[in-house]
Amino acid sequence: MQATGQTSREDYRANDYNKTASFVYSEEFTSPIFGCLNPSEGDRIIDLGCGSGELTVKIQDAVGPKGFVVGVDCNQDMLEKASENGVRNLVLCDIQDLHTPTDLIEGKSFDAAFSNAALHWCKQSPSGVLDGIKRVLKDGGRFICEMGGYLNCTGVRLSLHRVLRKHGLEPEKVDPWYFPSVREYRKLLENAGFRVNSIALVPRITSLNGDGLRDFLQLFVRGTWLKALSDEDAAEIMDEVTQMCAVDLKDAEGNWSMMYVRLRFSATLQS
Repeated sequence: MQATGQTSREDYRANDYNKTASFVYSEEFTSPIFGCLNPSEGDRIIDLGCGSGELTVKIQDAVGPKGFVVGVDCNQDMLEKASENGVRNLVLCDIQDLHTPTDLIEGKSFDAAFSNAALHWCKQSPSGVLDGIKRVLKDGGRFICEMGGYLNCTGVRLSLHRVLRKHGLEPEKVDPWYFPSVREYRKLLENAGFRVNSIALVPRITSLNGDGLRDFLQLFVRGTWLKALSDEDAAEIMDEVTQMCAVDLKDAEGNWSMMYVRLRFSATLQS
């Protein structure tokens, strides 16, 4: 596994992610975006925010020995799991400031950039993601992506803001989620020199694994929104949010679901 020397961001552990959020890379939910990528034998593809590598391996198998696939993520533990899963080329890096080892990647050499369920964590510099892609993608290369979009996690995010304010905290300062609208992200792509081929919001009711919303919050909120709090204070906030959201997200049989809204798009880098 290659590394750029950047510090790993350990927001969550791979085993916890696979236990609680395996729906992120499930066949049911990823077949549309994978079909849009449509990797062919010999393609060179970079997977941005590859996580534990389940989709990266599928891309790797599709391009075959004549192709080349690199997975990039900022979480060392996720990359170690990706390596165990069979991903051959991995880079530890924040995709908002993409730096790739020159012995692995030479200039604008990729036919496609791919990302699934990662760019909504790139609130600090959405344009930095696109700048990095432009440095490695061939002119005429494709950027295929699915991420959280406008109205994603609606209800849960509102509850987090409300409960944090109740506890005297400022949610705007700790909210790491970036869920853009179609108009907002289309403009971002076009300003960066991409031609947008298709872009749409796709609503998706998503069943939650394990202990429902509480496990989701433990995985995705404890180490981000609530990372500065003690375990006791964080647990109190997550319990309050879970109770608040139960009226909408928990059915009569005790099953939890969330309204995910994905921003799915295909764009081409113009020369």
